[in-house]
Amino acid sequence: MSAVINCAAYSVGHRIANVKISDIGKILRQTDKFVWIGLHEPDEDLMAQAQKEFGLHPLAVEDAHQAHQRPKIETFGDTLFIVLRTAQVSGEPCRIVFGETHFFVGANFILTIRHGSTLSYGEVRSRCESTPNLLRKGPCFALYAVMDSIVDQYFPVVTQLGEELEMLEASVFSGKSSRETITQIYQLKRDLLEVKHAISPLIDICNRLMRFDSTLIREETRPYFRDIYDHAIRINEMVDNTRELLTSVLEVNFSLISLSQNEVSKKFAGWAAILGIPTMVAGIYGMNFEFIPELSWHYGYPVVLGLTISSCVFLYWYFKRSGWF
Repeated sequence: MSAVINCAAYSVGHRIANVKISDIGKILRQTDKFVWIGLHEPDEDLMAQAQKEFGLHPLAVEDAHQAHQRPKIETFGDTLFIVLRTAQVSGEPCRIVFGETHFFVGANFILTIRHGSTLSYGEVRSRCESTPNLLRKGPCFALYAVMDSIVDQYFPVVTQLGEELEMLEASVFSGKSSRETITQIYQLKRDLLEVKHAISPLIDICNRLMRFDSTLIREETRPYFRDIYDHAIRINEMVDNTRELLTSVLEVNFSLISLSQNEVSKKFAGWAAILGIPTMVAGIYGMNFEFIPELSWHYGYPVVLGLTISSCVFLYWYFKRSGWF
């Protein structure tokens, strides 16, 4: 499969031609056009060719090729370099799979590079091409469209995490929690932490895009990044709320386990007290004394046995009434 997913030239919001990477330089010299190219896990040769055509900084190219970067925004001359982490729910049972998308944005080009498990942006490109009045705003609007798609993918992810939390709550409060429940709580806490690390820097990135002094981000497109900023804030708050609830569930689970252990301990203590009475009586009458007054009494055995049983029944009734049994 080719690493070049799409490479096209646009003018006044309309797609005018598909171009080869080797011909990008000709398009870039025309100020009324811009190039939108999408790559998927490109090799070193392709990245070197893109670096040559777009005049990219070698440090940014190295980061984009190696991936495994933290979300960030940096300026290299007249080019913006942005890194975002993507997330989607995949597999059965459902698990969160993370990927990365790197952006190079210039005055008349946008280059997107996908790594890992990342959905294609073909649908995003099609939506942009269907609204030429918006796409004519240039590469910054294409940047907004892709970023908005990435952020929107987090909503089903956070929803899935919320559903898992509800199932854990039901398991804990129903008294059916087990070692597996603890494992699930840990896994959910880990997923939430990864989502938090992916979405939190996006708030700062959008904030900088809204207030950038660079001419690359036009004044007319900054409100669009404010929309992404609002979505990122919402997702971040949802993640924080879910994390707090999960911490509460974990504490409740430990409390219920402690209460259960206390209940078992009370039952053991109650039965020990009950069994202590016949043990004490048997111990007294088992001693080798020659003169025990009750030994010569005709009713001594049934009376002692009756008192022993009565004492045990009384203790059982008392503990039962006290909620120990």
